Amino acid sequence: MSVDAVVPVSLRSRWYPPLVWLAAAMLALLVFSAGGMVFDHRVITGLPAWDKPAKFALSVMIYAVTWAWLIPQLPRGSRVARWAGTTAAAMLGIEMAAIVVQVVRGTTSHFNVSTPFDSAIWYLMGSSIAVVWVATLVMGVVLFGNRGPDRARDLGIRYGTVLALIGMALGFLMVGPKAGQFARPRTIVGAHTVGLPDGGPGLPLLGWSTAGGDLRIPHFVGMHALQLIPLAVIALELLSHRVPRLRDPGRRATLVTVLAATYAAVLAVVTWQALRGESVIHPRALTLTSLAVIAAATAGATTWAVRR
Repeated sequence: MSVDAVVPVSLRSRWYPPLVWLAAAMLALLVFSAGGMVFDHRVITGLPAWDKPAKFALSVMIYAVTWAWLIPQLPRGSRVARWAGTTAAAMLGIEMAAIVVQVVRGTTSHFNVSTPFDSAIWYLMGSSIAVVWVATLVMGVVLFGNRGPDRARDLGIRYGTVLALIGMALGFLMVGPKAGQFARPRTIVGAHTVGLPDGGPGLPLLGWSTAGGDLRIPHFVGMHALQLIPLAVIALELLSHRVPRLRDPGRRATLVTVLAATYAAVLAVVTWQALRGESVIHPRALTLTSLAVIAAATAGATTWAVRR
């Protein structure tokens, strides 16, 4: 008897293979990079040399697992989504290979134009990132063309996709010459930090600047909305077993909308904070006031949604 006759189609098509392979490769790289941080004591831009591959491997692995699960759930447009998923997997693999090559060489990968080879690596990475964004947009469009049985789940995935695309696009704010980088010859074009050069004091492992604004923060927050918002939907579903009011699908859908609006508002604030050159651990009164207004509005909208 063949495998096809024994294993249901629904089980065989539950995960999209190219993205599963990418996730497996990133898991292996994450383990290798963790070992590198223990045994390789080199420092690049103020962080352990293998810190960047570890962080990027984890982020890419989460991205790959998410879309590897989502793509097979799409009854319409699945061929286009699979093509886009394969393209994203290939481009992310190229980006990660470039990062590892530069770590082995003992230099930074991002914004590095100090030699023709370094420039080629950086422009290859930039091109691959742009292609990944377009591929993700294509998958998002296909996703919007499909509807599942639960409106709250649909909304959670759709809101997460839109915010993730915005978060990925915010990464392009780091590209291009910054103050002090217009002199010739150029060695670095672009920066994570606003108001200060990269490599200054930062949070452990993450490296986010503790002295100035850091554009990696909104990039990270937005990019992972596709995981965090659907996880919140799952939490609401689990909570509905104990809270009768949450058993209403319409009420859960309203709460998901409130959550997504809150997430978008926080993303806007952290982006604004970074662009103003303000450290994430030293927020000023204006930032704190904005967050307080968001918290109050969220509390009010949540109370209304639950009690209506």
